[in-house]
Amino acid sequence: MEPASDKQSVRITILSRPYTLRTSGDPAEVEKLAASVDELMLAIASKAPNADSTHIAVLACLHLADRLRDLERDLAALKNRVDRKSVEFAGMLEQLIASAEKEAES
Repeated sequence: MEPASDKQSVRITILSRPYTLRTSGDPAEVEKLAASVDELMLAIASKAPNADSTHIAVLACLHLADRLRDLERDLAALKNRVDRKSVEFAGMLEQLIASAEKEAES
């Protein structure tokens, strides 16, 4: 765990509410993430004007969880494709090496 002195304060606003966060990462990145969350929550609030902030936050979390699940599926599919291609390329490389060795013996 990093010492508290390595953390910087970052002021953000989400749904017109200010927050002060402490981060050991890049404050600009935290600000970008907060802006993205704020944008999402404002979009949800505009479609559900009578919803309270807790309801809006839950809907935003569900939206982000859905996006995360989709990205995890995409990543798993990409990893499977890379694994299949790696096996395919390894087989091709072995064939080339075997051919080169046969030619060298001749």
